Amino acid sequence: MDVLHQISTVRKTVGSLKGPIGLVPTMGSLHQGHLALIKQARRDNASVVCTIFVNPTQFGSGEDYSLYPRDTEKDLSLLDSEQVDLVFCPSPEEMYPEGFDSWVNVGALTSRLEGESRPDHFRGVCTIVLKLLNIFQPDRAYFGQKDAQQAMVIERMTRDLNIGTEIVRVPIVRESDGLALSSRNTLLTIEERKAALILSHSLELAVKMYNNGQRHAEDIKQEIGSLIANEPLAIKDYISVADPVTLDEIENADAPVLIALAVRIGKIRLIDNVIIP
Repeated sequence: MDVLHQISTVRKTVGSLKGPIGLVPTMGSLHQGHLALIKQARRDNASVVCTIFVNPTQFGSGEDYSLYPRDTEKDLSLLDSEQVDLVFCPSPEEMYPEGFDSWVNVGALTSRLEGESRPDHFRGVCTIVLKLLNIFQPDRAYFGQKDAQQAMVIERMTRDLNIGTEIVRVPIVRESDGLALSSRNTLLTIEERKAALILSHSLELAVKMYNNGQRHAEDIKQEIGSLIANEPLAIKDYISVADPVTLDEIENADAPVLIALAVRIGKIRLIDNVIIP
């Protein structure tokens, strides 16, 4: 497995890999959710490349860039065991050299949910993803459904800008108790880890309400909100019942809907979602 740190070296090396090539961008602190992306990429492609880069431009003021968990040695061991062909571990200076001042902005999809709560977050996400797609020029790139809005935004960006890479979404991977896997889970205390189950419990409640015939979005939101409010360590950021293509909030859940939420557990902000039916 090649571990590279410079864009120029990556471009020279990736050209010698057998195609098709699958790219799995990560910010490190890898878990089974990331490995599910890599396993899917391995099934689909002759070569798999991966990145480890905690992207500073997608963190807003007061967010957890400096606290974001990092364990590159462990990550590289996991990637080697998954037979990844190439890993790109650049420095911030490599990706954003002095004078860097070009950004990618996607429109309406980024104005809601995560975009509303975290201004400029998607500007940073889209810019780094486009840079990686340009550097590697992969046949496919893999993203997790847990970050549903991010996947939608990247799909829109690649379509609008005529980027030839196919974007592949991989289903959410959960702990045995239902908590969606996230690198930020490692920052939770024991009590916060228990409290974090409120996210998956809220989505389970929404599914149960839907299966029992409830279609009124506001009623679903209110029930979820009440459940979250009963958890002392949880503070709701948003609850959304939206069209899974446009992210427009809906009144009646007659067609498939994306139910998404963001909740702060202590100092750690977690997200989760489900598409029903």
